[in-house]
Amino acid sequence: MSRATSSATLSFVGIDVSKTSLQIAVRPSQEEWTCANEPAACADLTQQLQALQPERIVIEASGGCEHLIVAHLAAAQLAVVVVNPRQVRDFARALGQRAKTDSLDAHLLAHFGDAVRPELRPLADAEAEELKALLQRRRQLVEMLVAEKNRWQQVLHLPRLAQDVQAHIRWLEQRLHDGDRDLRQHLERQPLWKANDALLQSVPGVGAVTSLTLLAHLPELGTLSHKELAALVGVAPYARQSGGWRGKRAISGGRSQVRAVLYMATLTATRCNRVIKAFYERLLAAGKQKKVALVACMRKLLTILNAIVKHQQAWSEAAHFARNGPPHS
Repeated sequence: MSRATSSATLSFVGIDVSKTSLQIAVRPSQEEWTCANEPAACADLTQQLQALQPERIVIEASGGCEHLIVAHLAAAQLAVVVVNPRQVRDFARALGQRAKTDSLDAHLLAHFGDAVRPELRPLADAEAEELKALLQRRRQLVEMLVAEKNRWQQVLHLPRLAQDVQAHIRWLEQRLHDGDRDLRQHLERQPLWKANDALLQSVPGVGAVTSLTLLAHLPELGTLSHKELAALVGVAPYARQSGGWRGKRAISGGRSQVRAVLYMATLTATRCNRVIKAFYERLLAAGKQKKVALVACMRKLLTILNAIVKHQQAWSEAAHFARNGPPHS
């Protein structure tokens, strides 16, 4: 389908992304067209949108299928925003829209951009994208290792199968080792990342994987307030109340990759970081459930890491207690 030749001024563009195609819709002109999700077509689309200069181009995160078109649009300095699919689905439900087609989704994204005006954030550059890909591959290898080790336990009584699975485990462990080496080399090429990595790992409980994940998936670290950052990651509890009813506060949304590593780092910190440990024990003594206390500790650890990157000062337990008093005080 070719694009209509309307000369109407365009304000907002929604692009619904699939593995092979892009569905484009424009608001308020209601133009729509499709193109292939491939380099040449993305370059042509970028030129068309450069001529139109929309105020927002809204794209859902689509498991990586959106990377090609987002890279083209960002390189052209167009106002592209990658949004959380859950936000868009909630927006559709609020509008009473239950039907779902590529065309409807593209128009919905344009409408979302017009109504919500999602905040423009700097998109990751090529080095950050590579770091994300390396981290994602590491997670995949770890998942495969866990699965193969479970299979090995199940076939111990079958020597030939057990030997085959064990050979695959050794291969996966070597790939994981090589992947970690690639991550370290990638970090060495980025002086600022290397410096921030050292700062983050100065905090007891924060290891290499947590630090690299924060650098790759939370570039806003050190630039936002602790409240904004907690909301961005998804560890800020939302109130649930209506009239006289008071529900339990809960966390939702945010960046799942960051939240996952932050959770594991917090578990470690409750044992080896005196600040987090004291805070955790104080919450438990006050009657908080363990899960609630852990989430609160995640926010506190994130606040500490944010301040460290912001002020470019390594962790100092003595300095923290000097400012905030000794534990259990």
